Amino acid sequence: MSGEIRRRNILHRNQKFYNYLKQRAHHLTEEWYDSLDKSQTGGVYTSKDPEVIKALKAQNQEFHQRFIQVFAEEEKGFMELFEEWIEKIAKDGEHLSTPIQFIIKEFMRTRSQYLDEVSTFARLHPEDYSQEQYNAWKDIIVRAHDRVIYHFVEETQKTADRQLKAQQEMIYELSSPVIKLQDDTALLPLVGDIDTARAKMVLENTLKQCSEKRVSHLYIDLSGVVMIDTMVAHQIFQLIDALNLIGIKTTLSGIRPEIALTSMQLGLTFDNISIKSTLSQALAAR
Repeated sequence: MSGEIRRRNILHRNQKFYNYLKQRAHHLTEEWYDSLDKSQTGGVYTSKDPEVIKALKAQNQEFHQRFIQVFAEEEKGFMELFEEWIEKIAKDGEHLSTPIQFIIKEFMRTRSQYLDEVSTFARLHPEDYSQEQYNAWKDIIVRAHDRVIYHFVEETQKTADRQLKAQQEMIYELSSPVIKLQDDTALLPLVGDIDTARAKMVLENTLKQCSEKRVSHLYIDLSGVVMIDTMVAHQIFQLIDALNLIGIKTTLSGIRPEIALTSMQLGLTFDNISIKSTLSQALAAR
């Protein structure tokens, strides 16, 4: 660490300013909430639910309790104080339903509050501290808020990505249901476009569902499939091979000309697969 950075880290710490902010923490929360412009924001900030408002104030108060520690401790450990808080807010349902620009706006308003507090403290102690000291406090306020905002956006993106992945998997699973018919037979109706990712999910889910439902014969209907590429065609044949390995017979129906052509170009053979033109023909042949 250079001498300048070491000196700056020492300069920003001040017990008297720390105690001043600690006494002001509750007021900062109330002032912040009362000054919310609900016509220019949205999401959690416009809620009229008393429980949501109470939780929002508690979250803001916790932010202050953690933030003011930067004036009592070394800056290098600052983000450790915020990791838990950031993760909690990033996963909070009310904040997840709030546009990110509104949340960042409130971080910026809170930063302005702290900068104003430096000016107020300076007026209360006109002869006690140098301008360099006040500049050091303002500098740490800006830098620390920037770091919190950056990590919050980063964590929010991770949460959104996890939710999107879970939702996508649910959509894939719902779009490829194994429907139990009579006895030990079942139907897998495939509809819409099937890309490589969905084809992989179909393979995994179908094997799992057939095993759980004790299926011995699965009817796979492709009449609702609009588009298919070479990789997807290969995945479908892999599914049939995998089902065969665990003792499940398959019957394909509704193969469109383009799918048949793609399969032939791949060199995939239908020799050992039961095929019917339509689903009704396949079911009638049971």
